[in-house]
Amino acid sequence: MQKVLKYALIASLLLAAAPAAAENFTVKGEMESTIRYELQHQIVAGDSMKRLVMSFVEPSSFDSPTYRQKISNFKITFRPDAQQKKTIEDARGNKTIQATWTEVPQSIDAVVSFDAQTSTGLKAIDSNAPFPMTAVPGQLKVYLQHSEQVQTNDPAIGELSRKLIQGSKTQFDAVQKVVSWVVDHVRYVNPPVQYDALYALRTGRGNCQNYSHLTAALLRNAGVPVRIVNGVTMNQPFNVSWEKGTLTFKMGQGRHSWVEVWYPDLGWVPYDPQNMQFFISNRFVRIEVGVDNNETKNDGLVRWAQSAGARSKPTLQENIGGNFLSDSSKVTAQRQNFGPKNLLLGPNVLARLEVPAVPEPVPVPPVPAPQVPAPVPPVVVPPIVVPPVVIPPAPAPEPPKPAPPAKPPKAWEYKTPFVFGNLDYPENLDFAFPRETKAKGKDSFEMSRSFLVETSEYVTTNATQYAQVVELAKPVTVHKVGLALHKFGGEGWIWVDIFKDQDGKPGDILHTTQMISLDDISGKPGYRWVDFKFGDKEKPVLMPGAYWIALGFSGTPIMNWFYTYGKPVGPVYGTRYKSVFAQDWSGALNYEFNYRVVGMTVK
Repeated sequence: MQKVLKYALIASLLLAAAPAAAENFTVKGEMESTIRYELQHQIVAGDSMKRLVMSFVEPSSFDSPTYRQKISNFKITFRPDAQQKKTIEDARGNKTIQATWTEVPQSIDAVVSFDAQTSTGLKAIDSNAPFPMTAVPGQLKVYLQHSEQVQTNDPAIGELSRKLIQGSKTQFDAVQKVVSWVVDHVRYVNPPVQYDALYALRTGRGNCQNYSHLTAALLRNAGVPVRIVNGVTMNQPFNVSWEKGTLTFKMGQGRHSWVEVWYPDLGWVPYDPQNMQFFISNRFVRIEVGVDNNETKNDGLVRWAQSAGARSKPTLQENIGGNFLSDSSKVTAQRQNFGPKNLLLGPNVLARLEVPAVPEPVPVPPVPAPQVPAPVPPVVVPPIVVPPVVIPPAPAPEPPKPAPPAKPPKAWEYKTPFVFGNLDYPENLDFAFPRETKAKGKDSFEMSRSFLVETSEYVTTNATQYAQVVELAKPVTVHKVGLALHKFGGEGWIWVDIFKDQDGKPGDILHTTQMISLDDISGKPGYRWVDFKFGDKEKPVLMPGAYWIALGFSGTPIMNWFYTYGKPVGPVYGTRYKSVFAQDWSGALNYEFNYRVVGMTVK
């Protein structure tokens, strides 16, 4: 027989944070959807165009222990139709439809559509894959290799990888340590300066591509095959119920990058290193895979040739749509007292290491028992009498000396400029035209897919209220509060309320800014700071501590507030919402609104 050593999830995190800071959730439940996906591309040609090529990847069905998708009714149309069309299957199994115009029209409309049945099953998973991996199949060795964006062989990557995985006996243990480290040590920014693994390691910043590339680099260095996945996420939220309320998860609607990790006993298993391990939600649609994002770029790729001296390049407007024909989701979570300090969800995984049976012992002839000498009579020792110890009474305590009179504190002087908040977001970007043109040789150019996603919440609805925590380390005289907003329309007035903190949730309103008329706010594309000011005699002084800010409104304004994935500045539960009819702000969001507090503080 074989003995089975079980490594429970709790024992697998040697690098766990302190229990009070751990935000690891074990989740269980089912999620199922049917999504009608539609991608619309409209290209307006530049002048002197000699050739234009558009590429789209046909997504395939996929099955894993936790996530499945089934693709049907795939269709692609071009108006006007291309002069040439062909389908190419690459070494990674991606099917690319390539359309070429040798006579380039003034404009081209392309529409890609399909139905995706997606399901996520969060039941207990059993794995017996040992670590290090004994052998990697030949066809998977490409997913261990170094690449331009996944610098597997870099000394800094190798040093960190060895440090993280030391002592691991199962593959799940090693992978979880790496993912937990990435979750805690990379801050989401969009767009970053670079998209590779080393940039994320050196700066601690990046978008979904950086998260994926860094995770892949660390695991490939440890001998674990990892491939990069490109797909899309839908902005349909889903809720996770736990003992203290509801956690709501929401992604922007657009392109996204994550990873799949190879387990010898399970196959390819999806991970989103931003906050999901061993699964992705059914709001994801998987399209293309490869060694890095430089390779997985064919979906939505546009290439062209122009005569030298051409005055204008083509422009591309992209719209990604997803209509949920059916949707059901029931997920519960239990918070664990181990894990990363940032939010990480995962099913219960029991990693088992099977050890070869121990051979039966060889019989050994019995050894004669030694002769025991006759017992010696005991020696009688007379009792020792110890005289009692007399403890003298303690002297009476001296009366306390009176404390010296307290000196009045010096008046604080607020003379140091102060700016604090979640400040990084793509300001003034038109998300309908997010792509950049790259030269690819003489008179040749390309535009590849963009991971810039419009992440925002409609915050002037009459049904739901939203609030963002602000944690101040110094006393501040607040001059203004800025929110990253975009006006879509409507009319009326808006302002900002500042709430006191009540047990980690918004309490009573402390201060209110001056109101701003919607007529004074630009409606041009993109998000920008809208600063809500206090009057000269109304500037509040906030002592160190937690406060909450929320957008107030009257009339019918239609305003979106931009948010960033994860919690770049504040605590995990620092973004709250509730129904206008509810008293308790029991709902927590997995993102952080972009805000800034501007004023003066002390030295």
